[in-house]
Amino acid sequence: MAIHSSQGLLNGIRQPKPRNEYAVPRYRVTLVRDNRAVPPSSPLTTSVAATAILRPLFAGLDREQFLVCGLDAKHRIIGVNIVSIGSLTLAIVHPREVFKPLILMNAGAWICAHNHPSGDVTPSQEDRVLTSRLKQGADLLGIRLLDHLILTDEGYYSFADQSWPGE
Repeated sequence: MAIHSSQGLLNGIRQPKPRNEYAVPRYRVTLVRDNRAVPPSSPLTTSVAATAILRPLFAGLDREQFLVCGLDAKHRIIGVNIVSIGSLTLAIVHPREVFKPLILMNAGAWICAHNHPSGDVTPSQEDRVLTSRLKQGADLLGIRLLDHLILTDEGYYSFADQSWPGE
């Protein structure tokens, strides 16, 4: 009979190491870039500039989509993350999913945008409530929300330009 406990062998067969049933799983959180596009180097200082950059991301969509655009401390674009793809009239947006990519991007500020496939830029009551909730969360986290844009093929609505109505 060959017993070699120092090597984990019992009768010539390697025995599995005992598992600690109470071990805590460890995770590593990373942000993965989807492409090698180079963001514009100029800061976003107006809703017109933000609209010009973000509108092409909504081109041809037949349903609502909500995205966040992370900005550095000088308001230059770090990156964009699609938070939600919804239906013709609704995209479900939860603050947890909004702030996760912004934190991972090390964003100092941000802009959110969504489209209205109907072509009407008028914010719904849900848009107003969401904007207020996201602004409160952003203030709490110290990541400044600069604007929430509603985009269509022809026009846009800027909550910041309208003095954040609904708060």
